[in-house]
Amino acid sequence: MSNLKTPAHEFLTVPELADLLRVKQRKVYDLAASGELPCSRATGKLLFPAAEVRAWIERARSGGQPGGGARPPIVLGSHDPLLDWAIRASRCGLASYFDGSLDGLTRFAERGGVATGLHVYDPASGGWNVPAVTQAAADHDAVLVAFARRRRGLVLRPDGPRPERLADLAGLRVTPRQPASGTVGLFEALAAQDGLELSSVSFTEAARTEDESAETVRHASADATFGLEAVARRFGLDFVPVIEEEFALLADRKAWFDPPMQALVAFLGTPAFHERAETYGGYDVTGVGKVLWNA
Repeated sequence: MSNLKTPAHEFLTVPELADLLRVKQRKVYDLAASGELPCSRATGKLLFPAAEVRAWIERARSGGQPGGGARPPIVLGSHDPLLDWAIRASRCGLASYFDGSLDGLTRFAERGGVATGLHVYDPASGGWNVPAVTQAAADHDAVLVAFARRRRGLVLRPDGPRPERLADLAGLRVTPRQPASGTVGLFEALAAQDGLELSSVSFTEAARTEDESAETVRHASADATFGLEAVARRFGLDFVPVIEEEFALLADRKAWFDPPMQALVAFLGTPAFHERAETYGGYDVTGVGKVLWNA
């Protein structure tokens, strides 16, 4: 933080301060609205006194990044049924906002939550999560830990079409996931490997969770979706395995040792958690808690 220098003039504009703090402009507006960041509205627009901003930055040095107050107790990122259940069953007090791996990474980098669930495939290396986290969160005091390996594949109705691989989806109605999800990137990479032209697929409206995507198949709004075995089983649907993916949790290191995250982490080691994973099916949680990456 000591290499940050405020411009010589007395007041900073929103773009200047965003550039100084290396955050998006909307984050500056949020900080101003919260009262955390000193600002003036005397001219009808937001201006930030440079001397007070400099003092605010110096105060932040002992406690993390500027604007780095306590993160809200929210788990972000990709929707996972087992994680969703564990948050509730552990009574850890954490809330959840699941809207995709990439959305979660962006919000985590903006300090929008204490942890985020990820399954981001890297076609170049064939690996999971670490390349994306290294790029998005290298300057955050964070740690990436394993949660589960999950079987993903074609979720189908028992009385519907019977594709056996991704290439067989040509001409069928398929429910995709939202653009900020890890599933979209994975599907596109595997489709290219299997020779499936995306233009040959009749994509329906995108679903925002694993449950929503399976519901479209159960209600015959789609012929298939690229979903989880655990969800297919719960909805009484058929499943054709395609890949085993790695689902992990990126967590703020300070929040990791706070009571809510510690309650969740402790619960992940209990027999109840492992039994629920076995009941759901399609999960391997033997490596849960293993450290995969450190900032």
